[in-house]
Amino acid sequence: MATRKRTAAPRRARRTATAPGRAGTHVRPLISARALRARVRTLGRRISRDYAGRTLTMVCVLKGAVLFFSDLVRAIDVPVELEFIGVTSYANATESSGEVRISTDVARPLEGKDVLLVEDIVDTGLTAAFLLSLLQARAPRSLALCTLLEKPSRARTRVDIAYRGFVIDDVFVVGYGLDWAERWRNLPYLGVVD
Repeated sequence: MATRKRTAAPRRARRTATAPGRAGTHVRPLISARALRARVRTLGRRISRDYAGRTLTMVCVLKGAVLFFSDLVRAIDVPVELEFIGVTSYANATESSGEVRISTDVARPLEGKDVLLVEDIVDTGLTAAFLLSLLQARAPRSLALCTLLEKPSRARTRVDIAYRGFVIDDVFVVGYGLDWAERWRNLPYLGVVD
């Protein structure tokens, strides 16, 4: 009779994280690192299929999307060019101010290119709509939006999302690149601030 070799269970996300200097503030896991990896692979396959035979210019919205963007780039098997654009609409708050400011612009022209804007989260839709309008004015061959998260309950304007990671409720999330006043970006999962 053969014996089965036991394999160790995968490590679970930490139950909570505590913010330095913010006693009583915790982060409760919402989407595990494993679920994030699986969804990124699925998105990468879809994007690769949709852009087969073309070079894709991917524009990362700094800073929140950088971890998602990095993983997504590696999950895509068509040639890619990388660009970055920095915006702010949150400052140190937990709600978007609605005022979008460009802090860093793309380095190269986008005219005639297939462009995929990669966002961390679409909640009000104002930042995504602003960026799509800004990039469309630069005459790309095509322009689409990919977001890790969408909060439809907070939408103030409609944006067409071609590639969506997860739809979430109206909660403030951190981790996997998303932050609250620059904290918790390095969590390997997405969590809710309690």
